Amino acid sequence: MRAILLSAALLLPAGACASLPENPDRPQPVGRAAMGDFGEATLRNAAGQTIGRAVLTQGPTGLLIRIEATGLTPGWHGVHIHATGRCDAPFTSAGGHINHPTTVPHGLLNPDGPDDGDLPGIFADATGRVNAELFTTRARIAATGPGQWLWDSDGSALVIHAGPDDHHSQPIGGAGARVACGVMAAG
Repeated sequence: MRAILLSAALLLPAGACASLPENPDRPQPVGRAAMGDFGEATLRNAAGQTIGRAVLTQGPTGLLIRIEATGLTPGWHGVHIHATGRCDAPFTSAGGHINHPTTVPHGLLNPDGPDDGDLPGIFADATGRVNAELFTTRARIAATGPGQWLWDSDGSALVIHAGPDDHHSQPIGGAGARVACGVMAAG
């Protein structure tokens, strides 16, 4: 198997995250972060408003991504790592999924996949809030180790889609429009 992926959506009570930038409970680097193997992405919607943050922490076998966001449509959303670190609305500037050195089809459930940018979905509660952790072995922010390096010459972006990813159909699992994007940068 090429990757091990885990996902968990944790819902906070209403009002628990009144202001994302000042929120002391926002995602924080864990583990090796003290050694510099962490990064962040400020998530913005198509209007350019900050709606959340993703914190990336390199582990010995893969990359942990903690996501906190608000203002999404309630329900499931596809999330992917895109190959270019640009987030100009409607976020097509982020390009396609990271998917090197070979091109494989999209989908965690695709027998010929998944591509390197595929991640489990996230769930927005009735207020549009998301708190989740995702893990992938196919991406890395450490200088060496397993997975595709995200800090290459044109960077990378984390993109949240309007709908759920079916994890099989091409090219993005039917996840729909790109509704939020964050350029991933070294911490």
